[in-house]
Order: sequence, then structure tokens, then C-alpha cells
Amino acid sequence: MDKMKVTYEAMLGLVAELVLDEAVLKFQTNQLNSAIDDALASGDEDTFHRLVKQLNELK
Repeated sequence: MDKMKVTYEAMLGLVAELVLDEAVLKFQTNQLNSAIDDALASGDEDTFHRLVKQLNELK
């Protein structure tokens, strides 16, 4: 029974880590998309290209 509990807790830990990683990725993606929109609106081409590169590296 103890081995089963340890396995279960390890699996829960992995699932929690996956959920957290996905949430961080979504947050970063949203932040970059918003900053890209701002760069486009202001006509800042250098910032736009830098942010698009960062966004592509996330994927």
C-alpha cells in the first residue's frame, strides 16, 4: 500500500508540474502577443521582430 501511495504522489507531482508549465507558457504567450500588438501599433519594427523571435522560441 505504501508503494502505491508513493507512486500516486509522484504522478500527482508530475501532473501538477505539467499544469504549471502550461499555465506559464500561456501567460508568456499572452504577454508577448500583447507586446507585439503594442509594437505594431507604435510602428516599432525592431521591437516587433525581437518579440516575434521570442514568441517563436517559446513554441
